[in-house]
Amino acid sequence: MRIFVYLLLKMWQNRWFTLSTLLGLTVTAAFAMSIPMYADGTLKRLVSESLQEKTKGLPAASLFMKFQSGGGDETDLEGLAAADAWINEQLPGRIGFPADAFSSRISLPASTVRSADPASASSASRLARMEIAAQSLPQGLLELVDGKMPKDGVQNGVVEALAFNETLSRYGWKVGDSFFYDSKKDDGKTKRLTVRISGTYRLKDEADSSLAIDGKEKLAATLLVSKITMVEGLLKDNKLVLDSASWFFAFDLGNIRIRDLSPLIGELQRLEIHLHGMLANTKVNLSFLDMLYEFNRQSLQLQAMLFALAAPVLAMVIYFITLNAQQSLARQKGDISVLHSRGASPKQIALLYAIEATMLGAAALLIGSGAAWFMAKTIGSSSGFLSFVGRKSIPVGFTGESWIFGIAATLFAVIATIAPIRNYAEASIVEHSRQRARNDRKPLWQRLYLDVALLGAAAAGWYLLDAGQIASVDSSGGVAQIQPVIFVIPALFVFAAGLLCLRAFPLLLHGWNALLQNRMPVTMYLTLTQLSRSAATFYPLMILLILTIGLGVYDSSAARTMDTNASDRTKYQYGGDVVLKAAWEGVQDEDDENKIYYNEPSFGAYANLEGIESAARVMKSTAKVEISGKSGGSAQVIGIDNVDFAKTAWFREDLFPLSPYEYLNALGTTEQAVLISKDFADKHGLKEGDPIKLTIGYDNEPVDLVVVGIVPYWPSLYPEESPFFVANLDYLYQQIEKIPYEVWLKMKKGAKLAPALDELADRGIAITQVEDARGELVLRRNHPAQGGVFGILSLGFLISLLVSLLGYLIFWFFTLSRRVVQLGILRAMGLSRGQLTAMLLLEQLFTTGLSVAAGIGLGKAASRLFLPFLQGASLEGNRQVPPFRIVFEAEDTLKLYAATGVMLAAGACLLLLQLRRLRISQAVKLGEER
Repeated sequence: MRIFVYLLLKMWQNRWFTLSTLLGLTVTAAFAMSIPMYADGTLKRLVSESLQEKTKGLPAASLFMKFQSGGGDETDLEGLAAADAWINEQLPGRIGFPADAFSSRISLPASTVRSADPASASSASRLARMEIAAQSLPQGLLELVDGKMPKDGVQNGVVEALAFNETLSRYGWKVGDSFFYDSKKDDGKTKRLTVRISGTYRLKDEADSSLAIDGKEKLAATLLVSKITMVEGLLKDNKLVLDSASWFFAFDLGNIRIRDLSPLIGELQRLEIHLHGMLANTKVNLSFLDMLYEFNRQSLQLQAMLFALAAPVLAMVIYFITLNAQQSLARQKGDISVLHSRGASPKQIALLYAIEATMLGAAALLIGSGAAWFMAKTIGSSSGFLSFVGRKSIPVGFTGESWIFGIAATLFAVIATIAPIRNYAEASIVEHSRQRARNDRKPLWQRLYLDVALLGAAAAGWYLLDAGQIASVDSSGGVAQIQPVIFVIPALFVFAAGLLCLRAFPLLLHGWNALLQNRMPVTMYLTLTQLSRSAATFYPLMILLILTIGLGVYDSSAARTMDTNASDRTKYQYGGDVVLKAAWEGVQDEDDENKIYYNEPSFGAYANLEGIESAARVMKSTAKVEISGKSGGSAQVIGIDNVDFAKTAWFREDLFPLSPYEYLNALGTTEQAVLISKDFADKHGLKEGDPIKLTIGYDNEPVDLVVVGIVPYWPSLYPEESPFFVANLDYLYQQIEKIPYEVWLKMKKGAKLAPALDELADRGIAITQVEDARGELVLRRNHPAQGGVFGILSLGFLISLLVSLLGYLIFWFFTLSRRVVQLGILRAMGLSRGQLTAMLLLEQLFTTGLSVAAGIGLGKAASRLFLPFLQGASLEGNRQVPPFRIVFEAEDTLKLYAATGVMLAAGACLLLLQLRRLRISQAVKLGEER
């Protein structure tokens, strides 16, 4: 108990270091826990979106098991009873999810039934091929229409059965009719049964999930008997041969969690083995095992990617914890040496601090569990870098994986906290004084040239990415997904290059000193002298700032680049916000049935629609090209109205040598004007003013055109697939029969399309196809993998800023506390308080300013080097048109500058506060510094 009291008093005495360590441990635990929590919640969204597609129209998570008899084999009644009981009673519990639907069926081989009434035996219309079966369905699904329920067992050689009411109508049967039904016995002989229809039924809900396999058509060819009649009366007493037995489940996986996947996969993998052991020849004909494999693959891939993105941030937090621990231990070094000199062994001292770190770790884990929930929600609401929206939140909760990852991260952070203790615990008072006198030794990483080695490793990673030996984007699953390597290698590059910059830091100071020599003011001289003599003490803070700023620049650029390029691809593909195709009335040619004369719907109907800013006609067709009497091959031609197109279409300015509106103006100079693709012009040596001829339409009508512009790209057209020509639509319609066109719409911000479509219908325009680019953009932004990337990058950046700010303040607090004597002496020598403040501010400017400059430079360099490997990372596939571009958002840079300004302002306030508390009589004294 005394130890804990001592530790609490010690933590209170060093409360700022204790609180900062606790905060670092809390952030580590919360960040590590939030990733599996987000992945677990994302799985539920994937399930809800994917189940219906995966099962091809069947209910979600369908499971169908069937026993098929070999023919004349004797029925294994014991095995059938065991399998039926196990499936009904134990299987749902082993699956662990509620069943939305269930049905089972035991049937005899189908037979042609003949009326037992001699008067109607010759009527061919009464012949039908039916099955006798016992089928269990949800209670209340079958409604008795006429007659009564069949009796159990075989009564005087007669089997009573229910028939579907539509079957009676189809064959002209009625309740009370009897039929002969031939079935084989286990000895190979044929047994003739008499089946009497005791009643007829109908289905209350023909779309019930229980009928997904054996549905209405199957019931129409079935005479239903009770299960007792089937098993006891027919199979056991009459020794008839069973044809088949089947069981169908539709499970509800809406609440599935990541932890459920592995046991559920294992259960389904062994399901057929269990069934075959009880009843031979029983197989699983339909299972959702492949779907679970896909969910498991996606969840594992998502977690791996998110942890790879979070790894640099977690490393920074742990580095901050270690830095904070070293500063705290350095502050307490005198106390530790006193404990050592009074008989405490190094192990005892280390154990004492280990207990303290463990106490903080336990508290951090508890606090972090609450913060993890908030972080997971924040990740799920991200729609871009530092962009959060109020979409429907992902259901997150605590899972076993989240606690495992949280405990592991906390344990690792606690180890990082107590790692430096051993070196300090072995120091006596003499060694403590000796080490303080040797503070100019180079750090270990400089002596071992680890910075050069790490930079070489990053260069090797870039080479492997460039050579294609490491994939930055995985498109194997049909959807391009970013690989973690595209964030890990750049983080390594920024870290290694940052260390290399720190190696050059003293050289920069010496060069600045030599350049100014004796022309410097005293504050500048003192600053450069202090930094030159103790540069190594500033390295931990500087590398922390370089990493924060460098990774912040890279991550923000990566997020903006991915988002912008994917949006550009979607917008270019559609050309406008919405693409509509209307129904055109046509008249068939009397002489040629393949030729149709179309009547154009009124384009004026698209004017003044609710939510529509502008509309444009866009006709697309194929054409044959003729250049100077020679064939130029086939091409795609589109006809537009240049004024409407300029208002409606999406353009990216950097795709064109001139403004795209200049080309549209050129198109309006003459009705015969045409814009052609650059690749086609280069291939045939065409220039502005050259004539070309296009053959368009069903009748191959020639159209003479004049080149007025050469463009590399045009909205919705892909030059690598086919050359393209852009002409005036009205001129084309003067030369050829009208071809149906598309209508491109530009929507007002936030406007909905449905009211405009309703208004078009009221105006007599029938829309046959709608393509909404905005919906595609929303779908892409809501994709869990993309949202997770943006969320982790945004949250990681904010955590990095917080850690850097705390590290900055703690570093300067420790530095000023350690230099109280030095500052007091300078003050006693005549320096004013303003000169001391200026000297310390210059130190901050040199260290923080250079770190920020290096971080921004290295972040941009990493973006230029590694972001081009992201080409093709989109939900639309790998077609990279328009060309890939790296995006640096000025807003993100301003946020970095603002964060840096906050750190400098906080440091300046700390300096002023510390200097105001400085007393010369207390600072200049005999004895040791604290």
